[in-house]
Formats: sequence, structure tokens, C-alpha cells
Amino acid sequence: MAKSRRSTTGDGDGGAADLSYNQARMALELVLAELQASDLDVEAMASLYQRGQAYAQRCSSILDQVEQEVLVWHDVTDPTSNPIRYEPDADPT
Repeated sequence: MAKSRRSTTGDGDGGAADLSYNQARMALELVLAELQASDLDVEAMASLYQRGQAYAQRCSSILDQVEQEVLVWHDVTDPTSNPIRYEPDADPT
């Protein structure tokens, strides 16, 4: 019979909404390591999976937000112009 072991990473979403990208990524890595290394019962495994999903969603949200911040207006004098992605190697002139 498999051991029943509770996760040590906390309950719920682990406060994912309040984490920075690096904190959420590290928490996700810890959850994944615990899922791979532990002999958990189904309930504990489901809880870890849900927290992992919350951490992954937090990382995705932050990346999406940063992507939007990186968009720049092609022509700031023309409000109808479409934004373009910042290209670090592109000549801005």
C-alpha cells in the first residue's frame, strides 16, 4: 500500500497571485519535484497539481503583461497606427 503523505508546500493556490515571476517559477519547480519524488495519495497529488497550475498561470500572466509593456507604438503622432513588437536589433529610426 502506498504511503499517505501530505505536501509541505501549503494549501490552496499557495498565494500564487502575490508572487513575482521568479517566486512562482521556483514554487512550480518545487511542486513538480515533489510530485515526481513523492509517494502521495490521490488527494495530496490533486492538491499539488492544482497549486502547480496556479503557479504556472501566474508565470504566464506575468509574461503576458511584460509582453504588452514591450509593445511600442510605431508612430506616436498617429493614434491609428498599430503597435509593433520591440526588436532589440532593429534600427528605431
